[in-house]
Amino acid sequence: MPFASGFSRAARARTKSADASAAPEGRAEEARRQLLERIGEFVIRNDLAVTAQNLATVCGALSGSHPELARALVQREASGEPIDQRWLDTLARLDPDGHSRIAALETLSDKLEYALMRFAQTARAAQSETSDHRGAIGVQIETLAGSEGLAHVLDLSRAMLARIEQAEAAMARSEAEAASLRQSLARARIEADVDHLTRLPNRRAFERRLVSAAMEAEGKGEPLAIAFCDVDHFKQVNDRHGHAAGDRVLCALAATFTEMAGDSCFVARHGGEEFVLLFYGLGKQAAKGRLDAIRRAQGAKLLMNRDTGQPFGRITFSAGVAEVTEDPDIRSALARADAALYCAKQQGRNRVELG
Repeated sequence: MPFASGFSRAARARTKSADASAAPEGRAEEARRQLLERIGEFVIRNDLAVTAQNLATVCGALSGSHPELARALVQREASGEPIDQRWLDTLARLDPDGHSRIAALETLSDKLEYALMRFAQTARAAQSETSDHRGAIGVQIETLAGSEGLAHVLDLSRAMLARIEQAEAAMARSEAEAASLRQSLARARIEADVDHLTRLPNRRAFERRLVSAAMEAEGKGEPLAIAFCDVDHFKQVNDRHGHAAGDRVLCALAATFTEMAGDSCFVARHGGEEFVLLFYGLGKQAAKGRLDAIRRAQGAKLLMNRDTGQPFGRITFSAGVAEVTEDPDIRSALARADAALYCAKQQGRNRVELG
């Protein structure tokens, strides 16, 4: 079902629904069901991965909540060009709310971590204070133990001392639980920046690193280059050998990038079969030379499917390189690198182009 016709069908459905006598709740439920069906059809028809980012982008376009995404999809279908993962990742950059959601999540995590820290400090202080009170009351009980007529007071004091000891133990447990929660939160925040397949930094980590690297490069007056790399004919690898084998190919390519890019390069998996590299201290020409060397080395390898013994053949990639420090707008560098990658694909693949 073409994207544009999907809008027409949805419009007719909404008109028909408005004329019906169904309750507003029923109409809303039906609209949600239809939207979910259209999102599912779109993802399956274009062989897209079922990820949170993909679903959010497609939903923003098909629901009409993000007109810019909707227009871009309509234009893409009208041109007859494929809607693949690489292009959808590019499209997701049009969504300004994505960065806002990430920033909001990080702010919430910061607030939670601070609250846990304050709670642990309060519990520790209260534990210390109750310990002091417990000691003072214990001394007074021993002092009064020999006096007559104080049995009732002593019983009350002993009961109070027992409750203080219970409260002290509870606060100690609370402090330990808070410390454990803070450790879990720290681990979760680290894990959120890692691609679970390749163990490279993920797109979220890259976007944060890009901002800090651009600021650092500007402050030092040094160049900074960015490269988008996309595995050539990766869909054929998945179709012929299966997705598990395709995953191993991505891991092998990730290892090649990490080993050959050098210490002054930040390598991340951007999504699907696309990787992104940041070259510190290199202009686009020097970065292109470095990436060309990696491309030639990768193309010379003959990979084998260890499960079937069948060769994958030569696994190559195409790339687009741009210089971040050429333009004060970081998004311009992203767009130029992405356009250069598309140009490399159009010109036969297994090549690096400048943007």
